[in-house]
Amino acid sequence: MDNSQEEENGREETSAVPAPEAPRAIVGIGASAGGLDALEQFFTHMPADTGMAFVLVTHMDPSQKGMLPELIQRVTAMPVTWAEDGTAVRPNAVYVKPANADLAILHGALNLLEPVATRVSRTPIDLFFRYLADDQNGKAVGIVLSGMGHDGAQGIRAIKERSGTVLVQEPSSAPYSSMPENAIGTGLADYVAPVAELPHLLVTYIRSADTIAREPAVPTRTVVDGLKKVFILIRTRTGQDFSMYKQSTIRRRVERRMGLHQLTRIEDYVRYLQENPQEINILAKELLIGVTRFFRDPEAWQALEEKAIRDLVRSAPEGSVIRVWVAGCSTGEEAYTMAIVLRECLNNLDRYGEIRYQIFATDLDPEAIEVARHGRYVASIAADVSSERLERYFVKEDEHYRIRQEIRESIVFAQQNVITAPPFIHLDILCCRNLLIYLSGELQEQLIPVFHYALKPGGVLFLGTAETIGGYGELFKTVDGRQKIFRRRETSAPAIDRINIPVAFTPQPAGTAGTHKRRPTAVDELAPRALLERFVPPAVIVNENGDILYIHGKTGKYLEPSPGRANLNIHAMVREGLGYPLIAALRSARQEKKEAVTEPVSVKTNGDFQKIRLTVAPLERPSGAEDLFLIAFEDLEETETKQAREASEGVRDDARCAELERDLTVTRAQLQSTIEEMQASQEEEKSMNEELQSMNEELQSTNEEMTTSKEELQSLNEELLTVNTELQAKIDELSMTTDDLQNLLRGTGIPMLFLDGNLRVRRFTRAATEIISLRSADLDRPVTDLAVSLRDEPLVEDVREVLDTLLPLEKQVQTIDGRWFQMRILPYRTASNQIDGVVVTFVEITRIKDLEQSLRNARTYAENIIETIREPLVVLDADLRVISANRSFYQTFRVTPGETEGVLLYALGSGQWDIPDLRRLLEDILPEKVQFEGFEMKHDFPEIGQKKMRLNARRIVSGTGPDLILLAIEDVTDRPGSETRVETAPK
Repeated sequence: MDNSQEEENGREETSAVPAPEAPRAIVGIGASAGGLDALEQFFTHMPADTGMAFVLVTHMDPSQKGMLPELIQRVTAMPVTWAEDGTAVRPNAVYVKPANADLAILHGALNLLEPVATRVSRTPIDLFFRYLADDQNGKAVGIVLSGMGHDGAQGIRAIKERSGTVLVQEPSSAPYSSMPENAIGTGLADYVAPVAELPHLLVTYIRSADTIAREPAVPTRTVVDGLKKVFILIRTRTGQDFSMYKQSTIRRRVERRMGLHQLTRIEDYVRYLQENPQEINILAKELLIGVTRFFRDPEAWQALEEKAIRDLVRSAPEGSVIRVWVAGCSTGEEAYTMAIVLRECLNNLDRYGEIRYQIFATDLDPEAIEVARHGRYVASIAADVSSERLERYFVKEDEHYRIRQEIRESIVFAQQNVITAPPFIHLDILCCRNLLIYLSGELQEQLIPVFHYALKPGGVLFLGTAETIGGYGELFKTVDGRQKIFRRRETSAPAIDRINIPVAFTPQPAGTAGTHKRRPTAVDELAPRALLERFVPPAVIVNENGDILYIHGKTGKYLEPSPGRANLNIHAMVREGLGYPLIAALRSARQEKKEAVTEPVSVKTNGDFQKIRLTVAPLERPSGAEDLFLIAFEDLEETETKQAREASEGVRDDARCAELERDLTVTRAQLQSTIEEMQASQEEEKSMNEELQSMNEELQSTNEEMTTSKEELQSLNEELLTVNTELQAKIDELSMTTDDLQNLLRGTGIPMLFLDGNLRVRRFTRAATEIISLRSADLDRPVTDLAVSLRDEPLVEDVREVLDTLLPLEKQVQTIDGRWFQMRILPYRTASNQIDGVVVTFVEITRIKDLEQSLRNARTYAENIIETIREPLVVLDADLRVISANRSFYQTFRVTPGETEGVLLYALGSGQWDIPDLRRLLEDILPEKVQFEGFEMKHDFPEIGQKKMRLNARRIVSGTGPDLILLAIEDVTDRPGSETRVETAPK
């Protein structure tokens, strides 16, 4: 584009214009290596009138001036420009991120940021996607195309968190598949397709989303009923109940899935779910999306360390364990952040090793938990984690970072539904950030007391910046209201009275939200409870590992906590005398799948012994569920005092011996079982060792192959560097040629117009605006839409004629203001000799036309004078051919112009003018630059008889052509006394 267009742009920007129309969606497109071809394919298939705006973010060398806008402009009718600071994004336009700046967006306006220097690779695509998600919310669209590395994978997480849409190029169709594969690996891509199909998918989705968006904001009865059916289908297939989640969030994400399938009615989507069960799994995962990152809200983590964790570490006794629960941990970033903060605080206070910490991290999504357990994240986390922490707590693996083993061992990841499952208890810190915002108000009110119950006295509750404890100020004290850090209060009415564990929460009746009054107990509920407490012996429910899951009645006589770290395993808690019988009974019930009852055993209780009977019965569970066992403790006789037992000690020796024999029998059976299990374990270990040896050999072979591949890649890299250097030279040459061409176009000052095959404006010079009404914004507009100031000239028809015939066209045209131009229309030929439009040039010839008219007037003037002269006159050329003659000549010699003009003077009248002296005189006029006067001659003419004539000749000097001869003939036949006389003089 020439300077005139740039100036026109400046005039447009500074003029007062109304606020631009907002685009239907802002689409961020990320590409790297091989991305140019992908971008060209994308925009070739993307219509120019979708109402969307496109922002291209690529990896470019900051030291080079890119040509991406010019390259993309060749394949799209939309204007393609560099993104500038403060540019308002307009629909049907393409903006390209400059190479030397990062790109952000605020309220639909692009902003350029100075890149921050880091020791790791920059990820401008991730950065812009985050800004786009925050600014456009659910209207943001992210597209990841061909490229090397991982850029874009983290950014699409932010887009999905805001209910945006993600499209990814099919890796098999990408020259470099690393970026698309990493994006797909997140499990967040809505569409994965070849790049040529992405435009159609995007346009169809936006069209459907617009239709859904026109629905009323308040859901209708049909929508509410449809959502209930969706909840039923999800619960039936996955066991997850979303009916108590925040309805606005659920509805927005359901509508997004409907838009992806081009469905506008909720009942159609319910039918689609019934016919496609796999969509139920996808929707459930969509509803569980919880995007997080390391050290999210750094100020909040700093406040947590300074105002809560430091005090906790300082006051903890030596040998104690700090217990932490991270609820809704998603893919584990927040749990690992908590571990890093705790570790740093322990190190800073010199208490690492004196006390330990244990973190329980739970989430409902099993796939997210699996990612968290592996602790492997893409290298773009360097944008959130400092280089010191990366070096200390992470291990670099190719394009990923893995959490060090010492940090991973401090965290236990588990799948858990925080709504229905029992909470972890005796906690020092409970971190639940950005989970409550997805739950309904009623569910939030029921969870806060659960959190209070789970924390130790003085324990810390850490919520997200958009969450609050609501009306539970009596349960928690605010430590930092801005960063949502709270400390547990001790209340007279324990919070456990307000919750139901582990039964799932149920919604409160209408009108009771926010109240905490107990509902009166009915007789049909009171009676079973009283009977259970009075007639059912104390019992516990354990799993196959012996972990206690449920306690009924008073079990303190049989169980007691073990010293040290809290342990709810029954084998660690049973009192003296119950250990071996309990192990034998559990083994019997587990192996034989039936109830096992022990012989009476004596349990030591507070220095005394109590005879009891143990009953272990397996509980019926659904197929695939964990095995559970009911252990009941039944007293057989009253407790004997120590004194009474000593008095009757001799009498009971036999009974004591029998009891010892039973214990010995149980011990032997347990030892035999242990030996068998150990032998089986040894065989398994031997088999595993063989497999490991085989695997080690395979790994060695793989390592050798990788070494060879590395050498090949190094060689390939050198070749690529060479090719890159050559390409860079080509680009420099092309840039220079482009600069020369633009300077040539500006320097000629000739109006020039370049049109493509569809008669759309491709390029023009500033001078062309004087003939055709053109502005910089008219690029890609059809020339038929523009005003052409030519008088009676069908420019469009002439252009089409040239395109049809492929022959140049040249003609003189006049503008409305009276100027004349020589118009030439030539076919536009590409380097491959293809016709791709026309070139129209206008050369001004107004002065030439004026000169021609002056000459024409002068000739007419001269001809009129000659015509009025009575003597015959003849004009001859250098060859003495008659150019013209006046009327008197034709009348005198009785000839016609047709017989005279163009004929040699000597051939006139059958050679009657062929007089040697006359020939000599006439032939000398032009070379010798002379003239003659008074040449008299007599001649008999066939028609007029004998005539005596006096001839005068003179050279006529022409400024634009060859010189001519003017011959004047005077009839002196009747004049007496005339004589022949010749006078010559130089002229």
